[in-house]
Amino acid sequence: MKNLKKLLALLLALVMCLALAACGENAGGADDASDGADSASTGDTADDAAAPDTTEADDADGEEVSTGGETYTIGICQLMQHDALDAATQGFQDALTEKLGDAVTFDLQNAQGDTPTCSTIVTGFVSNGYDLILANATPALQAAMSATSDIPILGTSVTDYATALNAPDMDAAQGTGINVCGTSDGVSAQLYADLVRELVPDAQNVSILYCSAEANSVLQAEQFQACMEAMGATCTVYTFADSNDMQSVVTSAINGCDALYIPTDNTAASNMTIVANVCQPAGIPVICGEEGMCGNGGLATVSISYYDIGYMCGEQAYEILVNGADISTMPIGYSENPVKKYNADYAAAIGFEMPEGFEAIAAAE
Repeated sequence: MKNLKKLLALLLALVMCLALAACGENAGGADDASDGADSASTGDTADDAAAPDTTEADDADGEEVSTGGETYTIGICQLMQHDALDAATQGFQDALTEKLGDAVTFDLQNAQGDTPTCSTIVTGFVSNGYDLILANATPALQAAMSATSDIPILGTSVTDYATALNAPDMDAAQGTGINVCGTSDGVSAQLYADLVRELVPDAQNVSILYCSAEANSVLQAEQFQACMEAMGATCTVYTFADSNDMQSVVTSAINGCDALYIPTDNTAASNMTIVANVCQPAGIPVICGEEGMCGNGGLATVSISYYDIGYMCGEQAYEILVNGADISTMPIGYSENPVKKYNADYAAAIGFEMPEGFEAIAAAE
């Protein structure tokens, strides 16, 4: 009997120990859960206390650029590839990359000289809801204007915005009144006329060459002709539809002329080798609308920097996107202080001695 009582006492003690152990484990689990809840609560509080999401992009110099959390996608439609348009696009991208760093993305597309392709490109930009469109050259600008009246459009390498926009009463200093602004590559036609008179003082017959499809070329040719005729010279206009008939038209244009003038015409600019192959053996002084054209087959120009007008356009884009500037009232930007430049190789080839005051165009690398 005693043994039975001892056995029962041992069993009761064992049950009590097991019960106490179970209570201890539950207490520990509760403590662990409480610790986990405290940890989760602390994490939520840290997230809530964190600063709002802002984008800190690195600029070209490695410095952080605050964009207020905004990122931007810009569509660039460039009419064709040649030195001047390439430089303007590069200037635009450099300006915005310096200011916005990685917060800006570019979709650069080239229409390869085909105006309908410009329309296809900018329609895609509009469908994608891009923040801004850069139209490099007049046909690209006109295509962008037809595609949207809401997205800001900046033009560059556009000579005359009143002509491009078909708004003859537009005051460039007061803006366009619509979702368009930009920078101009325009230089006074009188400067080119003065250049002809300086280089070829006795010039009586001056030929003018351009692509009939480019509205700004037509305007420049008309203005130049008026200036030359006021000086007593006779001008004859020669136009070509595209590069296919350039050689025959250039050959006709130099027949009996004292000098040849070509405005900032994109088709001519991308085919200056044709001009040089015809004009250089004939010893014709070719006056070009811009430096890239002159360097590839002309004698002299009154030059602006296309990189600079592209950069200026990038600064306009920053003001619109980041600072909320009203594009409709933003003045058109112009390059200051055009420089007289010449192609030393062309001058040597035709035996032409340049007067003082001209800067030689650097040879392409």
